[in-house]
Amino acid sequence: MGKWGNSTNTPTPNPQPPTPNPQPPTPNPHFFLFTFHLKDMAFSVTKQRNFWWTVSALLTIGSILAMVISWFTIQAPLRPSLDFVGGTRIQIELACAKKNNCEKPLTTAEVQVILDEEGLGNSSVQVLDKYTLSVRTKTLVEEQRTKLLDTLNQKIGTFDPETSQIDTVGPTIGQELFRSGFLALLVSFFGIAVYLSFRFQRDYAFFAIVALFHDVLITVGVFAVLGLIAGVEVDSLFLVSLLTIVGFSVNDTVVIYDRVRENFAQTPELSVDEIVDNAVSQTLARSINTTLTTLLPLVAIFLFGGTTLKYFALALIIGFVAGAYSSIFIASTLLAWWRGRSNRTTINYS
Repeated sequence: MGKWGNSTNTPTPNPQPPTPNPQPPTPNPHFFLFTFHLKDMAFSVTKQRNFWWTVSALLTIGSILAMVISWFTIQAPLRPSLDFVGGTRIQIELACAKKNNCEKPLTTAEVQVILDEEGLGNSSVQVLDKYTLSVRTKTLVEEQRTKLLDTLNQKIGTFDPETSQIDTVGPTIGQELFRSGFLALLVSFFGIAVYLSFRFQRDYAFFAIVALFHDVLITVGVFAVLGLIAGVEVDSLFLVSLLTIVGFSVNDTVVIYDRVRENFAQTPELSVDEIVDNAVSQTLARSINTTLTTLLPLVAIFLFGGTTLKYFALALIIGFVAGAYSSIFIASTLLAWWRGRSNRTTINYS
């Protein structure tokens, strides 16, 4: 016992070594989609807006010129199919094509001579894959179709009856299809304008509609060129593709506009250009990933989906790419330019 009472020597526990910081998980190198961390990068769409507008202007002017040339060449901005103009289309393939022993490919000139002799000189003739013949002419009754097929078999070669396709559409039905499709397109534009006006403001809605016209016009212009060069016709599926393009494009634009509205509320001290740039950078990864994943099945349909869906998929591919471009580089930059010009930095939050 000591002077100050009992004392016990309590052993001091050994200090535990510090726990090492856990290592971050290794990213999966086989992850299918790229994750773009673009919001951390200095990316400005507003600084180069004159460049984006110039690209769009050139594409738009080129599309209009293609439709004008098409009008003077075939009296229509696009080459219409039977769905719109009516008539009879006959598509037949040489029987020798299955055995790959045809002596020579078909030519439109020899077929046109036969059609002239049959009083069908105004018919449209196309040769597909060298040995498949597609003839579009006025509406033919069954006796006239049989006579034409017999003449073609006698003067050109034997055609395989199993591969023959004969379609007949009356002119009244064709005109009704066109009017209905065009009306549906106009109604969709009007509905989108009303929706965006209520959700945002009128200037937002106006520039979104400008972007939609841009997407539709470029798609139509490409098909005007294809109609002149390759004889590609547009049918009712083409109108369906335009409606789909409008829906896809406006969805991308609404995502960016939503982020612009949020940034106006969260960072009111920034300029309009900075707010729009931040909004585009924050949504750019989503826009790119969404577009890429949508394009993959469309490319597969275009390559392997057959002739019926081939050009439908092509129209969607063109329109979706144009839609992603216009949402990022046109609708947003036009809004930033207008708001900066009018010194408006507020927005309704209804």
